[in-house]
Amino acid sequence: MFSENHKKSGCIEVVCGSMFSGKTEELIRRLKRAQFANQVIAIFKPAVDNRYSDVEVVSHDFHKITSHPIAEPAEMLNIGPEVQVVGIDEAQFFDESLVDVCQQLANRGVRVIAAGLDTDYLGKPFGPMPQLMAVAEDVQKVHAICVKCGSLANHSHRLSKSKDLVVLGEKDIYEPLCRECYNAARQTEE
Repeated sequence: MFSENHKKSGCIEVVCGSMFSGKTEELIRRLKRAQFANQVIAIFKPAVDNRYSDVEVVSHDFHKITSHPIAEPAEMLNIGPEVQVVGIDEAQFFDESLVDVCQQLANRGVRVIAAGLDTDYLGKPFGPMPQLMAVAEDVQKVHAICVKCGSLANHSHRLSKSKDLVVLGEKDIYEPLCRECYNAARQTEE
């Protein structure tokens, strides 16, 4: 049993991987467990991500939880002192200031759980994710299944011809591929 003088310890947890690997599903699972334990949670997502809902974080298999769409990571610092757990979906879409915001929240004693793509469609580290993983107490990399060969997939292969870094989409625009199948697909595109 904790005494009244017990200081809650903050931390940063990162769930990362390719498209269709279950990142958002894992985020929702962790947040619902915190709710079940009567912890006060706050959930954020980038306002740009409105694929399934403007105000909910939604997994590809349609599990969902209410969230606050925000434009800037600093908006998360406005949470009240009662908030014990902060969830962040699609963390790769935020700018580098996300890392400092997560550090500030954890230093306040908040458990921060961030989910996002670790690499972009070109296989390069995506946004603030590498720095966030570096300062996190826990990093879990989840994998999809390669749609070509059935191996573990860790790449999000873009099927469209767009060269924009951010292209929101689903199975019509992205497919999960293993390293070998991803490299083969990229060679045929060049």
